[in-house]
Amino acid sequence: MDLLIVVFVFVSVFIIVQKSLVSFFRHPRHLHKKSRKFISFDDLMALFIVYSIIILGFGAIYFSLLMVGIPVLMESGTPVNGSYAELTEVVSYFSAVTLLSVGYGDITPIGIGRWISIIEALVGYLLPAAFVLSTVVETEWKSD
Repeated sequence: MDLLIVVFVFVSVFIIVQKSLVSFFRHPRHLHKKSRKFISFDDLMALFIVYSIIILGFGAIYFSLLMVGIPVLMESGTPVNGSYAELTEVVSYFSAVTLLSVGYGDITPIGIGRWISIIEALVGYLLPAAFVLSTVVETEWKSD
């Protein structure tokens, strides 16, 4: 039963993150803009929402693995544990730091958590590049 819950969380998070990324990059932002600005407030809010969804999604994966007893994170040399509130704080922090930077090293992934954090870090590095590229291509397309 625990494995079924973890699989459900993985699949759900994958679908939600994938749909939010696809909708963000397929959203016809150029139809709403009258100016030639590279980025608008709407674009920034959409990017903030996409990043939030990714952070919460990966945090849910780490949390579900911890809840079924699979150690995926260590803090100060011991596996992360605690109440639901403490675990929510730890996995959200770790997910945000992994997505937005190279990490601080205070919480480290172990086991399957390493592979999950690699995927999250890769998304964190590719998303800004993809956003800038799509914005430049969109601006070039509008100027033609």
